[in-house]
Amino acid sequence: MAFANPDSETIRTILSDATNIAVVGLSSKPERDSHGVAKALQQFGYHIIPVRPGVDKILGEVAFPDLQSLPEVPDIVDVFRNPTAIPGIVDDCIEIGAKVLWLQEGVVDEESALRAQEHGITVVMDKCMFKEWVALKGGATP
Repeated sequence: MAFANPDSETIRTILSDATNIAVVGLSSKPERDSHGVAKALQQFGYHIIPVRPGVDKILGEVAFPDLQSLPEVPDIVDVFRNPTAIPGIVDDCIEIGAKVLWLQEGVVDEESALRAQEHGITVVMDKCMFKEWVALKGGATP
């Protein structure tokens, strides 16, 4: 079975229903894509939960070393990591009961995405959450 992303309406619903987003691999460096996207998501009204070991705060939010350390299950786990890290992140998502796993542009691991789906996790792969928000939520940026 080949992986297929959810349709536009499902992605719109994911973005509309979410309030908090765990950003795995969020960089504290403003020039990094993860930082810019997470900052924009904050401006769109989402609560960002940085997931990055060795950092206390990013974008004014307390950072956590891993998904298991989070005080609550995020609505979306948004991943900015090398594709080789995805199998372990899927394991973590299954363990914490995550409902949505979003793999940013360039983060592709079809086998892991299918495994996540088998565990009831909705997976969006190789898409930028910022770009999808702009395209599906009206085209305006903050």
